[in-house]
Amino acid sequence: MSHLKDGPESDKHMLRRELLAVRNRLTTDDVREAAAGLAEHAMELPELARARTVAAYVSVGSEPGTLALLDALHARGVRVLLPALLPDNDLDWGAYAGEGSLARVQHGGRMALFEPVGERLGPDAVADADVVLLPGLAVDGRGMRLGRGGGSYDRVLARLENAGARAARVVLLYDTEVVGHVPEEAHDRPVHAVVTPSGVRRLT
Repeated sequence: MSHLKDGPESDKHMLRRELLAVRNRLTTDDVREAAAGLAEHAMELPELARARTVAAYVSVGSEPGTLALLDALHARGVRVLLPALLPDNDLDWGAYAGEGSLARVQHGGRMALFEPVGERLGPDAVADADVVLLPGLAVDGRGMRLGRGGGSYDRVLARLENAGARAARVVLLYDTEVVGHVPEEAHDRPVHAVVTPSGVRRLT
């Protein structure tokens, strides 16, 4: 039987388990209500108001809902890029053209994801975004984000850094997921802001 070592990785594992347990108790109505608040507050972000290209994602399960936000951005004429998971857990990107432009894709034994149909733009397309909206499970006041552990968005953040991209990095969470401390590892990169159903918070 394998044991996780003590340290940030083990701490992340425990925190991840606790947060997912809370999310799993949310009802469909909870998720729907949160999605409306999330979209409303996100659209008030000055960075999104100015953005021509936004990299986002389609929420699944009990994640804070993003479809209302995607549609609001698309209706405003913003170019919205959505990820498609590659076999090595990296992300390719495609353009969003409304809910009809999504396909449900099953990746092995994991949860099915909704991905853009049509042309694939390559993993580096994210560097064109003015704002990158990130999924997560928690964030702290320093902007350290806890993801699900797959590493896909660690690669995205590293790619943005390597490209010298100035994209605003914003994580979308529930109110209770802004926490006192997220354990960090050497590869972790901070985000600039968090949007929750009750508002926007800038992070240092």
